[in-house]
Amino acid sequence: MLAAARSDRSRKIKVILALAIPSMIENFLQTIVGFVDTLFVSRIGLNEVAAVGVTNAIMAVYIAIFMAMGVGTSSLIARSVGAGEIGKAKAIARQSAWISALLGLAFGIITLLFAEPLLRLMGAEPEVLADSAVYFRIVAVPSVFLSLMTVFGSILRAAGDTKTPMKVGIWMNMVHIALDYVLIFGLFGWSGWGIAGAAWATSAVRVIGAIALFIHIRRSKLSFSIRKRGSSEYTLPLLKLSAPAAAERLIMRFGQVLYFGLIVRIGTDVYAAHILAGNIEIFSYMPGYGLAVAATTLVGQNLGADKKEDARQYGLLTMWIAVAFMTAVGILMFVFSPVAAGWFTQDAAVIGMVTTALRIDAFAQPFLAVGLVIAGALQGAGDTKSPMYSTAIGMWLIRVVGVYVLCLYFDMGIAGVWLSIAIDLIIRAVYLTLRFNRKMRSTQA
Repeated sequence: MLAAARSDRSRKIKVILALAIPSMIENFLQTIVGFVDTLFVSRIGLNEVAAVGVTNAIMAVYIAIFMAMGVGTSSLIARSVGAGEIGKAKAIARQSAWISALLGLAFGIITLLFAEPLLRLMGAEPEVLADSAVYFRIVAVPSVFLSLMTVFGSILRAAGDTKTPMKVGIWMNMVHIALDYVLIFGLFGWSGWGIAGAAWATSAVRVIGAIALFIHIRRSKLSFSIRKRGSSEYTLPLLKLSAPAAAERLIMRFGQVLYFGLIVRIGTDVYAAHILAGNIEIFSYMPGYGLAVAATTLVGQNLGADKKEDARQYGLLTMWIAVAFMTAVGILMFVFSPVAAGWFTQDAAVIGMVTTALRIDAFAQPFLAVGLVIAGALQGAGDTKSPMYSTAIGMWLIRVVGVYVLCLYFDMGIAGVWLSIAIDLIIRAVYLTLRFNRKMRSTQA
């Protein structure tokens, strides 16, 4: 009996890693390309960097909506595939593609008509407004391709295929870097298009990515024709699952704006150290994001197949794998944080603050792992509200109040900021784990 249990656990671990590792690689490569993109633009000038930064702040909201649609799509398709209802899964995929296309077109029209007012709302200074508007319109008017690319990737992952989005992502990233360089700086005597070239490179690879992913869908068991209208019976279930996920991401984005504003009040050097620490810390998210995708898919598919105990086990086992991965990352972060900080600045005071931030964050990594994976597991089980509640409480209550009290009242500086973040991650992990256990018990009742 014990040997059989160990064998089953080993099999489940292999299944989890087979799904998660391609997603980890895909996320890692996207992060690397983001760094390269910023590096290229920084060679044009600081105004161009600011223009891209303010545009990306708006695009983060667009992407949040598109990703939320992907969450609803993943949840419904995973359960349909698990239940063997491939026809239903195809219908859901077709309908989600249509809704995503409409969302992308709507955001494109909004961008075309209101680019400058939106950029001013996000704080674009007059000297960067012209460059920002050019970049924003080029990357955001064709938002339909970004929206479709996002949902097509979610469709494939929900069916258990994480390798194809990874492979497409690798080719996209390679093309992106090459196009970035050529269109920004030119080639063979041509001077390039500067910041507009960076925008065209980004838009081009999104078109390529959307087409490539759809071609792979057409070759998969979930093949559907985009020309046929989807069934409206799945519109409401998709929106009911996607709306809380969209709200969660918007709550997070706007909460970040608020507590970033509080950090600025502490001091420019503290804010700079916080941004640098965040840029380094983002790599620690890669294992958690990849394993969250696996949790969503496996919990959803097993619930669809009425294997409720397997769904519970997959959720918890994926969580513990993430804890192991990210604890190891935390140890590396604690040891090497001064070295990593030194890559970005030679200011000893800033290096000290970045080191303090990352060493506090190192202890929070296991809780971050739990929060990311269990949120994915809950979404696979059809619960997108619990992650939304945890984000709302964490961002608007714990982080904002924590930064205000620890930094502005007790004058703890960067340590207060990252202690607030750590407390948020701990409470969020406990809350989501309790919600997942309760959700699993209710499905078995």
